[in-house]
Amino acid sequence: MHALNTDAATLLREFGGIVGAGHVLTAAKATRRFRKGHRFGDGNVLAVVQPGTLVEQWRVVKAAVAAGRIVIMQAANTGLTGGSTPDGNDYDREIVIVSTLRLKGIQVINDGKQVICLPGATLDRLEQTLKPLGREPHSVIGSSCIGASVLGGICNNSGGSLVRRGPAYTQLALYGQVDEAGELHLVNHLGVKLGDAPEDILSRLEKGAYSPDDIVNDPTLVASDQNYAQHVRQVDAPTPARFNADVTRHFEASGSAGKLVLFAVRLDTFPMEKSAVFYIGSNDTADLTAVRRHMLTAFNTLPIAGEYIHRDAYDIGEKYGKDTFLLIDRFGTDKVPAAFALKSRVDAFFEGFKLRGATDHILQAVMALLPSHLPKRMREFRKRFDHHLLLKVSLDSAPETKAFLQSYFANREGDFFECDAEEGRKAFLHRFAIAGAAIRYRDTHRSSVEDIVALDIALRRNDDDWLETLPESIEGKLISKLYYGHFFCHVFHQDYIVRKGHDPIAIEHEMWDLLDRRGAEYPAEHNVGHLYKAKPELRAFYRSLDPANVLNPGIGQTSKFFCWAER
Repeated sequence: MHALNTDAATLLREFGGIVGAGHVLTAAKATRRFRKGHRFGDGNVLAVVQPGTLVEQWRVVKAAVAAGRIVIMQAANTGLTGGSTPDGNDYDREIVIVSTLRLKGIQVINDGKQVICLPGATLDRLEQTLKPLGREPHSVIGSSCIGASVLGGICNNSGGSLVRRGPAYTQLALYGQVDEAGELHLVNHLGVKLGDAPEDILSRLEKGAYSPDDIVNDPTLVASDQNYAQHVRQVDAPTPARFNADVTRHFEASGSAGKLVLFAVRLDTFPMEKSAVFYIGSNDTADLTAVRRHMLTAFNTLPIAGEYIHRDAYDIGEKYGKDTFLLIDRFGTDKVPAAFALKSRVDAFFEGFKLRGATDHILQAVMALLPSHLPKRMREFRKRFDHHLLLKVSLDSAPETKAFLQSYFANREGDFFECDAEEGRKAFLHRFAIAGAAIRYRDTHRSSVEDIVALDIALRRNDDDWLETLPESIEGKLISKLYYGHFFCHVFHQDYIVRKGHDPIAIEHEMWDLLDRRGAEYPAEHNVGHLYKAKPELRAFYRSLDPANVLNPGIGQTSKFFCWAER
């Protein structure tokens, strides 16, 4: 490393000279929404810097690295494990968060069959860009967090709800890498000829100053997971279908978790399909298992999505996810990031007066005055059944699906109905709103809730006993449990609301022991963040990408210190 003694004031002036002083944030209120995670993570930062071009991003990171600071790259900050925020204040260097939200570029190439996405491109914007072309991205809204970035998905091998596509993955990326000596280098593995000098490469890419002849289509390099559709069909395999620490899906940017400075990724797109939605209810988990196993093995065409909701999650989501549901239903997904940002600023204002969670209480009071927002047939199934499965299939597969469900449930207690367009849309939107409901419950019940334990787990593909039974030593410490997830992939999100006075970390560690005995993997599709301990293979991957430990140190409960020092 060099220039370790660069003082903070000098470095901040240098940042201001690169991006403009208005895009260098240092005040606590201004940096709050960047340094504080969606669910977990918080810590002090020297600054949040917001570059407006790829060249500015390169110069900012280069200056921070040269000055001996830690760099945390951050896009939408929608992660659930604190993976793109600081974790406390026990680092050995000051932290600079580089926010890429201003870098929203999306370039459609190869007749719409692929895209190049810049660091601030969101899944929502990508979906809207591709829609007129009859194409869609790897993940669509409802399978991931509203406002989530495309590059964040690649960094985390994010999965989502779409059964056929598996984790977000590519072998084509343009990124910066810090070597053992602490020097930043630009690596162009994007498959686009853009020149040699770093700033020329970045400028040409952002301007789209390349021709179709400059695009290299190497058949040995892929821009999506090519094998997952067959992988997920192996329902008798004793291993999970997908999980964050799967070394077969780690490649440079893919799974990098902030240990590289990403400037662009190249990704496949997929044809849009007309679909039908079936809503299934049962009080016997074996019914849902039978549906999953039959459709994954006997159907020629895999379902598009199969989402599970337990009745308890349904109830808490209906009450505490109602504002999220209505916001998206009435105004669309593109307004949600701005709404979240506004909420963060308002919360920061009230916190200055020691009023924590003011907006949550206000929103809940308003929502209580409004009528039910869920369709009648969904509410009726909620009364009858504990277990709910939302099944989306290709329109061509709808007759086969309906015939199978009619035959299967003919002499069973369970039931199903085929949704109309509004019911299908609202069912999946409700499933999405559930994901944030436990947070709202906690923030409006601080006097009785200690915190949330949020697990993201991948069960063995052959695990038919997928609904856990907790020992009383854990059960008695919980107010409620929310079970929901991507059922056909056997990936589950399990949120536990912990009673006041009990240690959430201790409870979580007890649950990890139970999951280990079941052969589960965790996290399944979220970054390890600062919540989970990275397994040895994952730690080795991180260290190979960032040998000086300059970028996002501490991820996966690894060393926070320069060159991976233990102290």
